[in-house]
Amino acid sequence: MDSTLSTVAYLGATILFILSLGGLSNPENSRRGNLFGMVGMAIAVLATVLGPQVAPQGIAWIVGAMAVGGAIGLYAARVVKMTQMPELVALMHSLVGLAAMLVGFANYIDPAATDHFKGAERSIHEAEIYLGVLIGAVTFSGSVIAFGQLSAKIGGKPMLLPGRHWINLAGLIAVIWLSTRFVGASSVGAGMLPLLIMTAIALAFGVHMVMAIGGADMPVVVSMLNSYSGWAAAATGFMLSNDLLIVTGALVGSSGAILSYIMCRAMNRNFISVIAGGFGTGGGAPAAAGAAPAGEVSPISATETAELLRNAKNVIIVPGYGMAVAQAQHTVFEITRHLREKGVNVRFGIHPVAGRMPGHMNVLLAEAKVPYDIVMEMDEINADFPETDVAMVIGANDIVNPAAQDDPASPIAGMPVLEVWKGKTSIVMKRSMASGYAGVDNPLFYKDNNRMLFGDAKKMLDEVLVALKA
Repeated sequence: MDSTLSTVAYLGATILFILSLGGLSNPENSRRGNLFGMVGMAIAVLATVLGPQVAPQGIAWIVGAMAVGGAIGLYAARVVKMTQMPELVALMHSLVGLAAMLVGFANYIDPAATDHFKGAERSIHEAEIYLGVLIGAVTFSGSVIAFGQLSAKIGGKPMLLPGRHWINLAGLIAVIWLSTRFVGASSVGAGMLPLLIMTAIALAFGVHMVMAIGGADMPVVVSMLNSYSGWAAAATGFMLSNDLLIVTGALVGSSGAILSYIMCRAMNRNFISVIAGGFGTGGGAPAAAGAAPAGEVSPISATETAELLRNAKNVIIVPGYGMAVAQAQHTVFEITRHLREKGVNVRFGIHPVAGRMPGHMNVLLAEAKVPYDIVMEMDEINADFPETDVAMVIGANDIVNPAAQDDPASPIAGMPVLEVWKGKTSIVMKRSMASGYAGVDNPLFYKDNNRMLFGDAKKMLDEVLVALKA
């Protein structure tokens, strides 16, 4: 394939990637968006492998590597559960960062890749290598820690070191100083030491940055790392003079940054405060003694819940991470289908940060075949709660906490929430009275119109479904 045909193929792949992002912005078009992305990636890979930059003797190695990677990806797709998607996404981000690091080092030590650069061109190329390795290292180590937190191998409580901001500042100054030693180094050997030291600092910074971010901010962390992986890919594209990689990386980086901004708005926080860390505890420890609001909870049984749903005209279901953990989405769909067949208006209210990654609940509901047209975003459905007979919360906590509106001293004050307490009756499904991932107790549990359905979400919803069909 000559360079002209390769350029045309890259242009076609770029268009498909843009169409893919457009399709993924809407659940009804998401399958088509995925298809555009897969076709675009297939064209990009073929154009690169068969293009002028790959020697014939290297094709066998590339095909072998693709076969191994494809087999691992296929295996992961078959065995990874939908509840494990957040940690899988974090793991994929780590691989992008690792690839950027390795490509940067390989590009630097390869004489054929650097010898033709002279003067300012060489300095610019070395700056591209330095930046690519830097972003790749932060992305790699940060994503590995995020994977550990999301898979519960590492606790979700933020690790706040004394003087952590000064540590970060010292690391930044060191990285800038090392860049002056690296760019313009007299030889590869002279430049390798500052590059290696910078890589170690960047790896440590990635660990420190994500460890300092509490579990409640994990959706922002996932989208932030997604953005970082895009910028790492773009830097790699500059390194390799690959236009498609630059464009693709910029698309992923910018879309991830926009998504991070949306996530922060959904929690009424700014991006800097998230990076600074400190919000969130170790995944729902009970509130401190005396911290609970005055009042008692009103428990409800599965049979009584079924009776309330049967007599309701309007029902809003609010899913959360507890539904994902219990893998209750299929039972939720069966309940929804049964109620809709009986003429009940059932809809779903989705908070932007529900779950552990952006769109987590949408993915689970789509897997369970819940119709897209009854899955509503928070802004679309919040005004309808006063006319709702039953608002059913399945494993969510912080996103339905009225303290966000009523208590200015609350850590989540100002955070937009789903106003389920405005319904005639709200039912909250939880295993226990433990606080949510943000470590903040929820006054909703003690409201007069709220009922608590305790137990595993899947087990209790199965009982509700049996009672509904009785």
